[in-house]
Amino acid sequence: MAVRSPAGPLMHEHRLIERMIAVLRTELESIGSGGHVDWRMLDSATDFIRTYADRCHHGKEEDILFKRLASKELDPKLARDMQDLVDDHVRARTLTRSLVAANARYADGDSSALSEIESALRALVELYPVHIEKEDRHFFKPCLEYFDDDEKVQMLRDFDAFEMTLVHDKYRELVEGLEAR
Repeated sequence: MAVRSPAGPLMHEHRLIERMIAVLRTELESIGSGGHVDWRMLDSATDFIRTYADRCHHGKEEDILFKRLASKELDPKLARDMQDLVDDHVRARTLTRSLVAANARYADGDSSALSEIESALRALVELYPVHIEKEDRHFFKPCLEYFDDDEKVQMLRDFDAFEMTLVHDKYRELVEGLEAR
């Protein structure tokens, strides 16, 4: 019996991330034509990017897949590709932090933050499609050849365990932050 590929769940997550990027692209077009932004929608969108795209999806890649790959004798090109993907994750985090900060200022009435929102949004909607294509079409298949079936099964189990703790961690941190106020 064929073992399910760990790339499957990651690629499935990409489809939802692509849908959010399409929503952000529409918002970016709206900013260009109307000169304003729906800051409440951006609050929700950045929560999605931070929690789903970064903590959940990138977390599984970095904390499980990439860590295991790092213990293998990788082809130099694949090792460079993996580092490029990590660099993309770091860039997405930086852009998202900028977007969150600018959006908060905009929500507080600072209309000058609109250009920063537009810049961060543009960079995110340009980054994610290219990043996803790199993973889906050029990275996942060759990297998974480094793992045997038992390692793939364990990786899938670890993905599931990772997801189970995510929501608990998020809301524990929320409560702790509110308590510290």
